[in-house]
Amino acid sequence: MDKFGIGQSVRRKEDVRLLTGTGLYTDDINRDNQAWMVVLRSPHAHAKILSINTEAAKAAPGVIEVLTGHDAKADGLGLFPVMVEVPGKDGKPLWCPDRHILQTEAVRFVGDPVAIVMAETRAEAQDAAELIEVDYDILPSITDTATALDAGAPVIWPERGSNLCVHWSNGREAQAEAAFAKAAKTVSVDLVNNRLVGNPMEPRVALGEYDPAENHFTLHSPTQGVVRVRESLAKFIFKLPKEQVRVISPDVGGGFGLRGKLFPESAMVLWAAKRIGRPVKWRADRTETFLCDPHGRDHVTHAEMAFDAGGKILGMKVETVAAMGAYLFDFGPRIPTVAGGRIQGTVYDMQDVSINVRCAFTNTAPTDAYRGAGRPETAYVIERLLDQGAKAFGITPAEIRNRNYVKPEQIPYINCAGNEIDSGRFEETQAQALALMDWQGFDTRRAQSQAQGKLRGRGIGYFIEASGGQPAEWARVRITEAGEALVHVGTFSHGQGHETAFAQVLHARLGIPFEKVKLVQGDSDVVPAGGGTGGSRSSQMGGVAVSRASEMVLAKARRLAAHLLEAAEADIEHEGEVFRIAGTDRTISWAQLASAEGIPNETPGLDEELLYKRNTECNFPNGCHVAEVEVDPDTGMVSVVRYAAVDDVGVPLNPMLVHGQCHGGIVSGIGQALYEHARYDDESGQFLTATFQDYCMPRAADLPHLEVGLNVVPCPSNDLGVKGAGEGGSCGAPPAVVSAVCDALGIAHIDMPVTPEKVWRALAMRQAAE
Repeated sequence: MDKFGIGQSVRRKEDVRLLTGTGLYTDDINRDNQAWMVVLRSPHAHAKILSINTEAAKAAPGVIEVLTGHDAKADGLGLFPVMVEVPGKDGKPLWCPDRHILQTEAVRFVGDPVAIVMAETRAEAQDAAELIEVDYDILPSITDTATALDAGAPVIWPERGSNLCVHWSNGREAQAEAAFAKAAKTVSVDLVNNRLVGNPMEPRVALGEYDPAENHFTLHSPTQGVVRVRESLAKFIFKLPKEQVRVISPDVGGGFGLRGKLFPESAMVLWAAKRIGRPVKWRADRTETFLCDPHGRDHVTHAEMAFDAGGKILGMKVETVAAMGAYLFDFGPRIPTVAGGRIQGTVYDMQDVSINVRCAFTNTAPTDAYRGAGRPETAYVIERLLDQGAKAFGITPAEIRNRNYVKPEQIPYINCAGNEIDSGRFEETQAQALALMDWQGFDTRRAQSQAQGKLRGRGIGYFIEASGGQPAEWARVRITEAGEALVHVGTFSHGQGHETAFAQVLHARLGIPFEKVKLVQGDSDVVPAGGGTGGSRSSQMGGVAVSRASEMVLAKARRLAAHLLEAAEADIEHEGEVFRIAGTDRTISWAQLASAEGIPNETPGLDEELLYKRNTECNFPNGCHVAEVEVDPDTGMVSVVRYAAVDDVGVPLNPMLVHGQCHGGIVSGIGQALYEHARYDDESGQFLTATFQDYCMPRAADLPHLEVGLNVVPCPSNDLGVKGAGEGGSCGAPPAVVSAVCDALGIAHIDMPVTPEKVWRALAMRQAAE
């Protein structure tokens, strides 16, 4: 078997470069005569701006220029857009406030940008920023999601009249009410999906350049795809043809959904570069990352589920308030509504499902897509309800799920959102996960924990993902005169291993040696189209586009070989790096074919591109995750001591890469379940978790060995049979871990993050009740 082909666990070719320090990140790039930019941000959650005095800052050592929103208005800079429409329940569109590059009238969260300083050094710019005098009239703020829509809550946008952005419904209230009316049992749960900060290892950096002769901007910055950033900067901010803006992303140290946005700082460095006639660079420190990167989650939910006498789900009702922050980011209101709504019902056979989401403005950093983007929240609600149902019927969590899974004979299954789930064997996947965990051996392990004074519990989290989105992707494959293959693709690798996976796809199609395949990405001048990476779409969109472009190259190569070897095309055989006339030793190489000229009716070279389109927006990876925890009743400390997961990601291009993605998602999910919570002070609106001293990230010592497996159920809707793999753990881990904690404590529910204090209080309440 070819060790570099599709399905092989090939080691990542990019790792040598990255681990030996020869990667190239934006902060490694500096320009001659470069200035540094620092952003002055609001220290208040909500305040009117009465005046801004920049005179002292302008006179400070090393300062080149100080700019405010008044300068931006004079220069005609545009507003930052929201890229989606979410239909309101009342038939009205969502309400989108104006978001300026710098605020001049009011600030609405701690970290809201007010002014920028350009100086010779970063330290000089920081010192000068402290000299800017802003006179604020502090206003009441609202940072609590649960009360943001209460009648007495401070209103962030008076012209709106309330903090409601949009009230979205899936329109099935009547069906759900009818289902509940005939229920044998109903259960309910009140829960939160805690606010998270994505925290990629690489902070955001932006380097802006401007060419006055061409009226052309160039931005270097970490992204998840340069095309959308380029088009947004050109269209909305600078109001230019997109050809006059170039965006380049070199190596990127993590994305998680956060890096796919149009950020104010990206526009700031370009605008500043034009104003001062010099390159301008900005780098966030970690506190700026906490304050100003888009946050994830932050939902408060009441949910109910109805069952018949046999434990079969009849219906579900969910009411959620989802925090948008002070402004709308690119996709913010879509995440808790349409995005999460696509997989309502997840892997269970239920149709009478009513979902109502009220998106609310709060005096906090805006929320947007973070690993899973609406689907982890949906899975968490359903899995917590099923655990309540299991208790109500006196059956195991495994059994109640088995009674409700969509069966293989029901597939393709149209879910309650109208999406066709075209593959999956859910009961089988659960059985494999339970076997991997040794579910049957739990009682022995629980007894061992009890002997050591610990409480032990177990839990299940099943999810389905809607991965893909943006059902078109561009790819180009060019064979060089040296016989190398250059793969251009509009997706973007920010840690997933595309250099390896796409090389495997091309090697499988063309036989060109794995080490001779090179990935070209992240430059809008050479990657003119494509949707970037997000929603776990790269393999199913970029991979298929690469595969089809490779086939176009192969078809042309056969024609060229037939002409040059003076043979019929049907007699040309291809193997590895050569083409041969069948039954002879007459051959020609890829390099020779790429160099050939003067062939009738053929353009020189082997260079093909295409825009791959499909008629489905997404496909549906899924998986069953199982956790076991130990709780120390004296301290409330929770330890995840065993973890097993079986995921169905279709055909894995590279199982090692898939397992890496599973591990990363699981760790992010465990982080949400036990450790991470971005918190604001209820009274002042101050951000309380702006450093790693206050925001707890999971560490290696917090994790057990992660047992991961794959149930390969090929996806029928694409050439490679692949499904997304990057976000499953974020969906499966939170319900699995929280369920395990509840099992250990003997309680119905506990909110994330499950801190020792919460556990200690829950135990105290249980003991008081006894």
